[in-house]
Amino acid sequence: MASVDFMKALQFAAYKHSKQRRKDPDSTPYVNHLINVATILAEAGIKDEGVLIAAILHDVVEDTDTTIQEVEQLFGTDVSSLVLEVTDDKSLEKDERKRLQIVNARNTTKRAKLIKLADKLDNLRDLRKTTPCGWTEERRDQYFEWAKLVVDNLRGTNAMMEEKLDQIFAERSLV
Repeated sequence: MASVDFMKALQFAAYKHSKQRRKDPDSTPYVNHLINVATILAEAGIKDEGVLIAAILHDVVEDTDTTIQEVEQLFGTDVSSLVLEVTDDKSLEKDERKRLQIVNARNTTKRAKLIKLADKLDNLRDLRKTTPCGWTEERRDQYFEWAKLVVDNLRGTNAMMEEKLDQIFAERSLV
C-alpha cells in the first residue's frame, strides 16, 4: 500500500508537470513517465520509500520551476539529496550534461543508480516503440548508444533492471 508521503509526492509531481507532455506522437502526459519509473523500481523489488518518492520527483527540479530547497522542505533531506543526485545541471550545454551523466554514473550512490536505471529503462522502452516528434532516426540511435554508456557505469546495481536493459541493447546490437 502506498504511503501518504508517496501519494503527496505523486500529487506534487503531477501538479508541477501538468502542462508537460512526452515527445511521442500521442503527446503522453509527462507524469506517466514518473509513474513508470516508480513502477519499474517496485517491480524490481525496491521497497525503499525514499527511492520510490525520489523516482516520482526525479525530474521536478530539472524540468519545472521547483527548487531543491522546496523538495527538501516538503519531502525531507533524504529525498531531496536523491533528487539532487539524479538532476542534471541545466545551466550546462546539452552535450556536457550527457557527458557528465556517463562520467558521474559510476560515482553515484546505489539508491540514485536505481532511479537512473529505471529512468533509462522507461525512456528506452518508449524509444523502442516510436521515434519522438522532431527526432531523426540517427538521433534515436545515438540516444540508445549514449544510454548504454550510462548504464554500463551503473552495473552491479539491480540485476532485474540490467537484464531488461541488456535485452533492449541486444535488439539494437549494442551488447
